[in-house]
Amino acid sequence: MADGLGPAALETLTAALGQHGWIDGASDDAAPYLTDWSQAYTGTAIGVARPSSVEEVQVVMRWAAAEGVAVVPQGGHTGLVGGGTPFSDGRKIVLSLKRMNQVRKIDPANYTMIAEAGVILQDAQKAALDADRFFPLSLGAEGSCTVGGNISTNAGGVNVIRYGNARALVLGLEVVLPDGEIWNGLRTLRKDNTGYHLKEMFMGAEGTLGVITAAALKLFPKPTATASAWVATPSVATALELLDVARAETGDAVETSELITRSLVETVVAKMDDVRDPLPDDSPFYVLMEVSTTRRGDNGQSPVDVLEGALAQAFERGLATDALIAQSEQQRADFWKIREQAPEALQRIGPRISWDVTLPLSALPDFYAAAEKKMAEVAPHVGFYGFGHMGDGNLHYLATSDDIKNLKEVLDRTLYDLVMSYDGSFSAEHGIGQKRTTELERYKSPVEYKLMQALKAAIDPDGRMNPGKVLS
Repeated sequence: MADGLGPAALETLTAALGQHGWIDGASDDAAPYLTDWSQAYTGTAIGVARPSSVEEVQVVMRWAAAEGVAVVPQGGHTGLVGGGTPFSDGRKIVLSLKRMNQVRKIDPANYTMIAEAGVILQDAQKAALDADRFFPLSLGAEGSCTVGGNISTNAGGVNVIRYGNARALVLGLEVVLPDGEIWNGLRTLRKDNTGYHLKEMFMGAEGTLGVITAAALKLFPKPTATASAWVATPSVATALELLDVARAETGDAVETSELITRSLVETVVAKMDDVRDPLPDDSPFYVLMEVSTTRRGDNGQSPVDVLEGALAQAFERGLATDALIAQSEQQRADFWKIREQAPEALQRIGPRISWDVTLPLSALPDFYAAAEKKMAEVAPHVGFYGFGHMGDGNLHYLATSDDIKNLKEVLDRTLYDLVMSYDGSFSAEHGIGQKRTTELERYKSPVEYKLMQALKAAIDPDGRMNPGKVLS
């Protein structure tokens, strides 16, 4: 008997899901589903349900409702806040969407794709390209994260500046509700003013209101060429001005603008294999910038020409001190290695804490200076690194030290209080999960928090959907 469930109850579920649809929670095969990617969160479960269709998800949800079992929806399990990892108490199952991995339909004329929740992000990107279209959501874990997980956490990534985050790329959803009802909202309309847009409730809800099983996604013209530059810049303020110049000079064709510090470059080069320093100089900051075009044929300037023109303006205004435009795909990949391998390189230094914050673009220079000062006052011996998606105001802030865990509470409060004083957010793209429930309750206005509680109570009155996540 598992957590008070009789053999008959489990037999009913396992029979409905088939040989590959159920993993017992006590088996070794369940372990990968019970510990998150960062190894920071581990839990237990009665078992792991692995449905292969929306009808099987419905069976799982109806069974869980009848048996009073909680459900922890899980996508690619690459999150960093424990949102898809169960706790070690209570009766619950993990519901993995990985077997729901079909692209159901691509409509090139309508620029839309309908993809199931378990489709790997990289596979969704490839399916769009094969149809001569482009799905722009892109992040470091795209080889293993899933469409459903991306939507449930409202993932961001490197292309938000031009295309928006996951929420902005969704036209419709298919969702199985806590009682097992299926809401088919897979509409592919750009305009639909027919009352409440229910899809908005489930995006960013991290599985606390229902199970996203499929999504209607926006597609775009496929880029025909991309230009990448690694630019040395004197300060955060000049990096921001550089972005402004580039957006204006390229006709707002900037896809990516990543801020990277000199200390981070040196750390990645020292800790990772086959990483080269693009511009070995003393610039305190660098910007990894990309510009793309969807033009066909020889009917305009190439992205390289456009980017060179923008950089010429930047040099004249003192916003750039040096720059290197990638001359090959390999050189572009070398630029990206530094940015993408930064988290792992910092992990190799030793114990660390990471924050995922966002600010209005205009506040970034003052915030960055204030954060350096305040964090140094609180912990002068700690190494701090700030980098990230400057184009949309999202900074990844990290601290490393042997005793960093003892400083977590005071550093969290110091940084988050500062972020909120600049009208920012303590969670930019990683979500709340089980990691930031205290911060959500502290920093959300009482009215906003009460509305979230009311929504949860209305849709999941028994509190069985991913309990303890988002709302404490």
